[in-house]
Amino acid sequence: MRIVVAITGASGAIYAQRLLHHLPCDRHEVHLLQSNYARQVIAEELEAGLSLDPQIQQHSLKSMNAPFASGSNPFDVMVVIPCTMGTLGRIAHGLSSDLLLRAADVMLKERKTLILVPRETPLSLVHVRNFDLLLQAGAIIVPANPSFYTRPQTIPELVDTVVARVLDHMGIQQNLVRRWQEEQE
Repeated sequence: MRIVVAITGASGAIYAQRLLHHLPCDRHEVHLLQSNYARQVIAEELEAGLSLDPQIQQHSLKSMNAPFASGSNPFDVMVVIPCTMGTLGRIAHGLSSDLLLRAADVMLKERKTLILVPRETPLSLVHVRNFDLLLQAGAIIVPANPSFYTRPQTIPELVDTVVARVLDHMGIQQNLVRRWQEEQE
């Protein structure tokens, strides 16, 4: 599978870190984009910074030469985690002023999997209308709302309840959390 992971400046860099940690880079081609504000949030929220598998390919937001910038070479899935409401709104309205936005636009127009993980509360009517536009366009919205039925004991375990859902929607096998009504081993 060919995957694009994009990180924006929303709080919740740990969601991106945990997703990248659990992506099997030996079996999937993974490309990474980070907004300028993402780098600032990562520096603020992740004490050791972002830890990346050396197989992950990084791209500048200013470059439009990445393979996933064109509909003639669409990737299988793109995840924007965490996703600011500004980025979500620009994607909803088809703006493509940088590589992240162009890649999301390509995913939608080519009917590929685009997963957005917004981390915002409360929501305004503008946010909800943007959700509506994106859902109609085929995007999958997975709000960063953790679940508690598995009784997570640590912050990474809590975050993994969201990351597990993202991996499910990516079509990647995961064993991060016990599924609802699944027997414990």
